Amino acid sequence: MYKNIYSYLIFRIEQINDYFSSSFKMSLLMKLYFIRHTSVDVPEGVIYGQTDVPLRASFEQEAEIVSSKIQDLDFGAVFVSPLTRCVRLADYCGYKEAIRDERIKEIHMGDWEMKSVGKPTSFREVHKEYNLLTTQPPNGESFSMLYNRVSEFINEIKQLNHEVVAIFAHGGVLASAQVYSGDLLPHNILDGLAPYGGIIQIEV
Repeated sequence: MYKNIYSYLIFRIEQINDYFSSSFKMSLLMKLYFIRHTSVDVPEGVIYGQTDVPLRASFEQEAEIVSSKIQDLDFGAVFVSPLTRCVRLADYCGYKEAIRDERIKEIHMGDWEMKSVGKPTSFREVHKEYNLLTTQPPNGESFSMLYNRVSEFINEIKQLNHEVVAIFAHGGVLASAQVYSGDLLPHNILDGLAPYGGIIQIEV
């Protein structure tokens, strides 16, 4: 009888420990704020990918809106794509020392960059016609390849001892982060494409 009661108590203690351990882990989830750059000065229908394109003359007005949305957040670390359209926004928002990381650059469209590919006149139509989830443009990368490097980046910063982190990046990177968090299915990746200056938050 004593042995059974003792075993039961041990079992209950383990259950309680598991509960509090799970609750503690939930409270330690890291919040990642992915921030897309402002609008670019590129003709409609042109695929720019990783090309370092200029921003529109409305940059400061757009950047001010972004800055107002994040000014009250206390970021433990800030990362930025090395492309100037992201660096300029991070600088404007007060993060001139943001850590640059190649893995959060936009998808590399290879030989398609700065071109209108065939008949399609928008990136969505290009994706529909060529299935960029698996199709790799010549000398470029597919969405699957983009997702893999973004996932590697997220897995690495999950190990940091921060509660809130900011990442200034690109539409494809933001969509990949949403796929990573389960908020977006891979085949719907363009449906989750954030607008210029858009912000998405995931917890990891």
